[in-house]
Amino acid sequence: MSSKFTTRRLATDAILVALYALLAAFVSIKAGNLRITFASLPIVVCALLYGPADACIVAALGELMNQMLSYGFTLTTPLWLVPPVVRALIIGLGAAAFSARGERLEKSLAKFYLICLAAALATTLANTAVLWLDSVILGYYSYEYVFASFLVRIFTGVVTAVIVSTIAVPVAAALRKAGFGRLCAEG
Repeated sequence: MSSKFTTRRLATDAILVALYALLAAFVSIKAGNLRITFASLPIVVCALLYGPADACIVAALGELMNQMLSYGFTLTTPLWLVPPVVRALIIGLGAAAFSARGERLEKSLAKFYLICLAAALATTLANTAVLWLDSVILGYYSYEYVFASFLVRIFTGVVTAVIVSTIAVPVAAALRKAGFGRLCAEG
């Protein structure tokens, strides 16, 4: 691995971390415990280009920046890093599995969307678990606050996943064409 490749990859990850933080903190709709955001786009693109390790780093550092910008550091800040890392891990492992066979995940659109939807559902479940833990630890728990909007969060998570996945395919293709990415370099 050349140092130029490593430098480019680190720089790409850093840009994706910053983009995640900006999308999460400043380009989102928040209503109570419901948040609609396209912050997962950098995670999906990173997972397609570099696999699970880079995607998890982008997710964790991006969410940490988002937490710092939005709430500062609290006792439960580390818990909030888990849901985006779950998404990164699922999509990154899917992309790596396809790459190991010499294929690109996003070239098999049905499987790509299924993996992204599975990641969205797992992320929503992780968010609900973290919201519950956060509410219990910090003393604001109520069943209604934590669980009443669960179905709405599932729905918005699925819709957002479809939109983000649709955008991620041409973005990843353009970045690959420009020489970015390491997973499955061939056509």
